[in-house]
Amino acid sequence: MATVELTKDNFEEVVTDDSFVIIDFWASWCGPCRQFAPVFERTSDKHEDIVFAKVDTEAQPELAGAFDVQSIPTLAVIRDKVLVFQQAGALPENVLEDLVGQARDLDMDEVRQNVSS
Repeated sequence: MATVELTKDNFEEVVTDDSFVIIDFWASWCGPCRQFAPVFERTSDKHEDIVFAKVDTEAQPELAGAFDVQSIPTLAVIRDKVLVFQQAGALPENVLEDLVGQARDLDMDEVRQNVSS
């Protein structure tokens, strides 16, 4: 599945309509972002049930600000409209795959209970 470009205009729709979204915050001038892009794409091809989205921080500063992105690349994972992971830095492919597995295995009822308490 090709990655989706996230903007302030489609963000709400994508996160509301899809239960599992992984977001790559990036910029075209960022070397580590360009190195991470093919890893992100290959991983997206392996997980057709997950939306892999990219946010160009130069074009979408509001979204980058909403996630308090301080450096790029930054990866964020949203499950059932809850931010369950966010970290700066490009990940090796095996670590990204492990992250996908961990996010998949989360008990979202437990996560929501912890968020609300």
